[in-house]
Amino acid sequence: MAWVDDHQKSEALASEAHVCKRIGDSTKADRLYHLAAESELSALSCIPPDKNRTLGIIAVSAASLFFKAHDFGLAERVACQHLAEESLPDFARSQLQEIAQSVWNEQIYETSGVNFASGQVLVSVGGGLVAVGAAPLDLVHRKMDEVKNLFYRTVEMFLNLPARHRGVPSRSVREQFRPWLIQAPPGSYQFAIRVEKPKQMSLFPDASPEVEHVTRKLLEVIDAASHEDPQAIEQAVPDPDYRDCFLKQTRNLAPTGKTFDRLEIRSAGDMESPPIVFLPNSRKAISANLRKIGRRPDAEEEAGHKQLVGILRGLHLDKDWLEIVSRETGESFHILGASEVIDDVVGPMVNHPVIVDVVFRHNKPMFRDIQSEE
Repeated sequence: MAWVDDHQKSEALASEAHVCKRIGDSTKADRLYHLAAESELSALSCIPPDKNRTLGIIAVSAASLFFKAHDFGLAERVACQHLAEESLPDFARSQLQEIAQSVWNEQIYETSGVNFASGQVLVSVGGGLVAVGAAPLDLVHRKMDEVKNLFYRTVEMFLNLPARHRGVPSRSVREQFRPWLIQAPPGSYQFAIRVEKPKQMSLFPDASPEVEHVTRKLLEVIDAASHEDPQAIEQAVPDPDYRDCFLKQTRNLAPTGKTFDRLEIRSAGDMESPPIVFLPNSRKAISANLRKIGRRPDAEEEAGHKQLVGILRGLHLDKDWLEIVSRETGESFHILGASEVIDDVVGPMVNHPVIVDVVFRHNKPMFRDIQSEE
């Protein structure tokens, strides 16, 4: 099994390349990724033709490694060559289509004059009302808005700005770090987002090396937030204010199972890294994290706690209130104490179903937490 030796050599080279990229030596990383891809091609030539699954795995690896090496021509050639094979397994076909689409996107970027930070995030939703290549417009729009807000939050953290609770990102941040919606490959409904490189990095001299890797950091934060272990998110986001923001924003990405039941997010073109998967129970894990790092309710609050479900119809956070209307009874609830709600969290929820945790005091609901119901 000579192909195994070449494959193991490729894995070792790719691991070394990953380390080089982590420490900022992109030139050496590209060279090592290219050598790793060439080793996978050698392995491909030795795999028996009846080993369809193995051929698919190694073909995807070779194309992905050429893509990481920024040799888009060879990445495209490997992907298209194997996509033409009728015996290619479905999983490999889907992944090679994604790599080919990523290559074509990169080629367009090179001729457009737009410079992007490295990496792009691919988000896919599935199950429930979602079909292949089609999904409810309001669901897609909301998820795009939520991911965009997470990008801006990550950029602000890199810039060492205070955690923002009110309003939109500053004009300089919005103008210099513009998220783009990128065409995604076919599959259950997918979209990709990438951040444009700042045109005037002199405005943010202390953050230029880190901002280049905003996508990688965003994925690290989302992955950490998806686990119930609070230490993971504490290590990824040391600042407690940012940690609270990220947890609340990430929780809303997760499905409840009513409109859709699965959301995946990962680095587009990187087939080696597993996707971050959100299922309905992911919300419970993130909520548990929020409870662990937040203020513990006293006995009176525990006794008066209730969840209200309805449509978020209005809010005025500066005046400390929000209002929801029950879809079942039409009853309106004017909820006080909402001044600590984060704009990025509540903004995409307006006119959508929400779940609000409240504590009743003197028959008045006082705000404790809010999350989307869909």
